[in-house]
Order: sequence, then structure tokens, then C-alpha cells
Amino acid sequence: MGQLSKWIWRGVTAVIILYTAVLTMRNLFIVVKVQRRIARLEEQCEHYRNRIAEDSTMLARLQYDEYLEQYAREKFHMQRPNEYIYIMED
Repeated sequence: MGQLSKWIWRGVTAVIILYTAVLTMRNLFIVVKVQRRIARLEEQCEHYRNRIAEDSTMLARLQYDEYLEQYAREKFHMQRPNEYIYIMED
């Protein structure tokens, strides 16, 4: 009966160790996945911060009439009455 008891305890110990290893590996995979997601979100955050800075600069420039007229002519091909504009592209 002593031998059987040893094998049962060894089996139970092996199952517990295996279960712990599986849970640890699962958690490790989850941590790696979350870290990758965080890295992607930080890259997006930086991209949008740069975009906000560019748009803020553009908004500040558009408050001046000279720049607003230049921007409207370049981007929207606007012109004054009786004025001809020739568009030359590179």
C-alpha cells in the first residue's frame, strides 16, 4: 500500500506542476499580446499628436487673409472673377 500511495502523490504533484506550467504559459502569451497592442496604440497616439500639431499650425496660419487666399488658390483652384489660372504640376 505504501508504493501505491507514493505513485498517487507523484501523479498528483505532476498534474499540479503541469497545470501550473500551462497557466503560466497562457498568461505569458497574454502579456506579450497586450504589450504588442500597447506598442501599437502608443504609435497611433504619437501619430495623432503629430497630426494635431500640424492641424493647429494650419489653423493658426489660416487666420491670416494672405495665407487663406494662397491656400484656397493652391488646394481648391479658386480664382477671382476675370482671372485666369494655369495649373502646372510636377
